[in-house]
Amino acid sequence: MKVAFCSEGSRRPDAGSPGGQVVDTISVGAVSARLDPSWSVLSSPSTPAVDRCVDIFVRPDGTFGFEEFRRDPEDMGAWTPIAYYSTREFETEAEALSAARVAVTWLPSVLDGSA
Repeated sequence: MKVAFCSEGSRRPDAGSPGGQVVDTISVGAVSARLDPSWSVLSSPSTPAVDRCVDIFVRPDGTFGFEEFRRDPEDMGAWTPIAYYSTREFETEAEALSAARVAVTWLPSVLDGSA
């Protein structure tokens, strides 16, 4: 199962999937105001409807974190942060992802392929 990624609206057919399923691509530099531009987003799993996502990121100091976002039509498709998880710091990407699985109720089903 391929997980779609959060972006600022860039969509393309995925040549690696049957039927050329449309997936989102990551738009570098298009980050929420809540995320420091010096942080690098490592992954952004989203719901199948691509209306919720979680960014897993690394900071220049080597700590990791995550933030949850939503995208609604009335916001013209912009990703809006909906929690304040980005202030939390983790020593590894795995720890940040584990904490995100606990904090974000829909994330485990997406990551485990049951969504």
